[in-house]
Amino acid sequence: MSTVAKLPAPTQEQWEWQYQGACREADPDLFFHPEGERGAARRRRAEAAKAYCEQCPVMDMCRERSLDAREPFGVWGGISEDERHSMLVQRLPKAS
Repeated sequence: MSTVAKLPAPTQEQWEWQYQGACREADPDLFFHPEGERGAARRRRAEAAKAYCEQCPVMDMCRERSLDAREPFGVWGGISEDERHSMLVQRLPKAS
């Protein structure tokens, strides 16, 4: 379980960028897989969500926020939960 201590303070300055997100006009189901979705159907939905993200003016901010918050589900900033997991593993300090 991720900790909320890493989340930004709940101030307008910290979250206002979300109002510029292209996804505000999209169906949220595009970004979050339904229970049991697997294989080709899941890949197609995730690719469609990522394509939507490509047009977003705040994609980079969204991606960084999703990594900082360790978002467990959905496509955020053009990356899926599996991609976020891989990126976070790569950021971990290497054991000596």
